[in-house]
Amino acid sequence: MKNKKYIIGLVVIVLLFGAFTFKNLLRRMDDKTIVDDDRHLVGKEAHVEMFTIGQAPKFSFTDQNGKTITNEDYKGKVYLVEFFFTTCPSICPLMNRNMVKIQNEFITKPDFGIVSISIDPEHDTPEVLKEYADRYGVTNENWHFLTGDRHVIYDLANNGFKIAAEVGQNAQGAGNLQHSGMFALVDKKGNLVCRKDKFGNPIFYYSGLDDEQVEQLMVDIGIELRK
Repeated sequence: MKNKKYIIGLVVIVLLFGAFTFKNLLRRMDDKTIVDDDRHLVGKEAHVEMFTIGQAPKFSFTDQNGKTITNEDYKGKVYLVEFFFTTCPSICPLMNRNMVKIQNEFITKPDFGIVSISIDPEHDTPEVLKEYADRYGVTNENWHFLTGDRHVIYDLANNGFKIAAEVGQNAQGAGNLQHSGMFALVDKKGNLVCRKDKFGNPIFYYSGLDDEQVEQLMVDIGIELRK
């Protein structure tokens, strides 16, 4: 008799626990947090220590839709910044394929955005940037491809974000655009932030060319979105 009561009690506990778990799962599916939470954060974010580098520099440029976009448009949002150009034959395609991967991971997050600034503004007009964005499958309305004054852009890259960009020379002596493949992460307060490495040192920027760092970046975006 006692064993029968024990078994019945155990069954009731299991059913109640199962109902609670299922209800919680439905809630997370409904608010669409289950995708990025489960895939990148569980068991990982607890070991990440974030570092605040300082205030991100201000900017004001024209996007692929001909609209003026400034850092104020990203107020209260977590966003990434990269420097690229549409005719780049080497690192830019990989960088932006990884950006699309990040975009898709946080597609349900209206407080996440991306800023892609062209270092070839004479060629990369709003029309060219629009075609490029469409070709890469950009769907996040907070992902803006920006163009503007060349000197302002290069000053912003090198002295503002401190992400290298320059016009070098190729073997034939012709102009050759060169830039870093790094992504900068900005938090909701407009601060440049990053994770610390295993030695406790800030990494400052994330490589858009390295799969492991892209995965780390997605974890860190999730952490910042939850603040």
